[in-house]
Amino acid sequence: MVEIRSVHKKFGSLEVLRGIDLSVRPGEVTVVLGPSGSGKSTLLRTINHLEKVDQ
Repeated sequence: MVEIRSVHKKFGSLEVLRGIDLSVRPGEVTVVLGPSGSGKSTLLRTINHLEKVDQ
């Protein structure tokens, strides 16, 4: 299971992730959808521990 709670991430003064909560159970398929610059890649990078979360 992948579970994140209240994830925050900033790059300088730009807050990219604001209190994100996500739970994905084994076997579930989840889509991360949004416009360019909305933090999709940053979310995936934090889940994979490629970026440190701020909070």
